[in-house]
Amino acid sequence: MTTTTQTTPQDAAKIVPVQTRSDRPKSFEPADFATPTSRQVDFKYSPVDKLAPLFVDEPGEDTVEYEIDAPEGVLRAPLAPGEAPRGTALVPEDLPSAIASKHCAQALHLVIPKETELDAPIRVRITGESAEHRDLAHIVIRAERHSSATVILEHTGSATYAQNVEILLDDESSLKVIALHEWEDDTVHNGTHVARVGRDASLEHTLITFGGAVVRVNPTVHLEGNGAEGEARGLYFADSGQHFEHNVFVHHDGERTRTDVNYKGALQGDGARTVWVGDVLIGPGAVGTDSYEQNRNLILSGGARADSVPNLEIECGEIEGAGHASATGRFDEEQLFYLMARGLDERQARRLVVHGFLNEIVQKIGDEQLVERVNATLEEELERADDAIAALAAREAGDQGAAR
Repeated sequence: MTTTTQTTPQDAAKIVPVQTRSDRPKSFEPADFATPTSRQVDFKYSPVDKLAPLFVDEPGEDTVEYEIDAPEGVLRAPLAPGEAPRGTALVPEDLPSAIASKHCAQALHLVIPKETELDAPIRVRITGESAEHRDLAHIVIRAERHSSATVILEHTGSATYAQNVEILLDDESSLKVIALHEWEDDTVHNGTHVARVGRDASLEHTLITFGGAVVRVNPTVHLEGNGAEGEARGLYFADSGQHFEHNVFVHHDGERTRTDVNYKGALQGDGARTVWVGDVLIGPGAVGTDSYEQNRNLILSGGARADSVPNLEIECGEIEGAGHASATGRFDEEQLFYLMARGLDERQARRLVVHGFLNEIVQKIGDEQLVERVNATLEEELERADDAIAALAAREAGDQGAAR
């Protein structure tokens, strides 16, 4: 007797290896996703053992606190699962995102009303109490037609945290979304950001990552409307033992769309690890697309590792341009020599090179208060890097003396 077995699309997705970002299965139901392993393409660079608490299909503990500082006129109303516009742009692509979508009972919902132009940013301060607690979150940000605003998400404290951020830009709106991650060193954060950009709308999306044991963020920019534009930027500085991962997906869907992706990072210390994956899909109807993505990493010491993987998928033959670039390297000794020949000591020269390397991202943040905060944190990171280099030099000198 012959038995025929029916295979569902979800089962097939678990069996057949996913080759491109656009092929990944999407679902609001956690049961439709296999438990992540390092063999899966979307988790092949990730420390799945540390992310494991976020793979549990149960409600979170709701210990993370949210403080909102918003100008007058911004609308705030929570959204339950399935309550529009929640879920209209963000359909989970992985298990932690699906769990956060399912079990976050009330999504934070911020609306910039149509014809409104905000002079001051909306600040959302997200503070974790302890990494022993597991928290889930969903945030929906909507810019209505002809509106303009900046939204800053500030993450501090300790947490084990799965977060969805859904960004909706109606036609002819303009929005800047900046996520600052200054978590404590015991935090594990898995984030999914998905933006849907309407006709002639413009999005600037920036990720700044300094703190946390593991910070893994997947930002998606879907240029749905004709004439939509998007800029995706990132800045990160990883210390010893930290894992920072950014998996960027840009989908050109409408006609005459434009994107510019630019991520830069610095690493120092044994075990410091960064991962950047940039996927760009130019759909069959995306006539006139202009797209470019780049990632550059500066390694400041031995024992650090940066992975950089740009990918480009083109399904339309009538585009303006598409390209990508990736580079990872150590200090340019000629730059150091040039600066030291003009009176700077090695420590000052190194700092100047790092600031110059990262300043391209910093200067585009646009918020003076946040720029000062980022520069201050960079100084702290560089101070630690200098101390680590000095300690290593002292050890090497001691070993050489002992050898004699």
